[in-house]
Amino acid sequence: MTMRNKSELQALFDNNRKWAKNIKKRDPEFFLKLSRLQSPRFLWIGCSDSRVPANEITGLMPGELFVHRNVANIVVHSDLNCLSVLQYAVEILKIKNIIVCGHYRCGGVKAAFDAKRLGLIDNWLGHVLDVQKKHINELKQIKGRERRFDRLCELNVLEQANSVCQTTIVRDAWNRKQLLSIHALIYDLRDGLLRKLWSKSCK
Repeated sequence: MTMRNKSELQALFDNNRKWAKNIKKRDPEFFLKLSRLQSPRFLWIGCSDSRVPANEITGLMPGELFVHRNVANIVVHSDLNCLSVLQYAVEILKIKNIIVCGHYRCGGVKAAFDAKRLGLIDNWLGHVLDVQKKHINELKQIKGRERRFDRLCELNVLEQANSVCQTTIVRDAWNRKQLLSIHALIYDLRDGLLRKLWSKSCK
């Protein structure tokens, strides 16, 4: 490990200690309470992009948000990682709200939008290409490349939120009348605001 890497890692430890100290100053029992119980109010399925930190942009503390992230916030039935998180959230934690959150200027969506080859990840981003193909007529009618890109980011979120609704996990929860709502949100890096695109609850 180089000296630069050591100093960068040390900066993380320094930041962590400052953060823990500030938390304990506000609430001396915080970490004790946190270690005893996990009772998040939301499941957040979001993008891995480092500019979209789920807890920070929602103003929630550790323990309040159960999080799964991947490139372009994709939900597919073959992704056992995502489905395991979803099942744990719904069946064990009894979370009542699932948020699928994408963001404008998403690098994964842009790679698909530009048909750019990046390597192994192209296989994953094929799911975004499927969204683009499905909505190609709508996208063609939008004037301006940036506006089309923004709309594809939105359409991707909507498709992934719908995928959550189609999982056996959510359908089984709704069949047993478990209170559970799915929300499609999008985050704008340009102003820091979340916007709701769509919501669906148990009928």
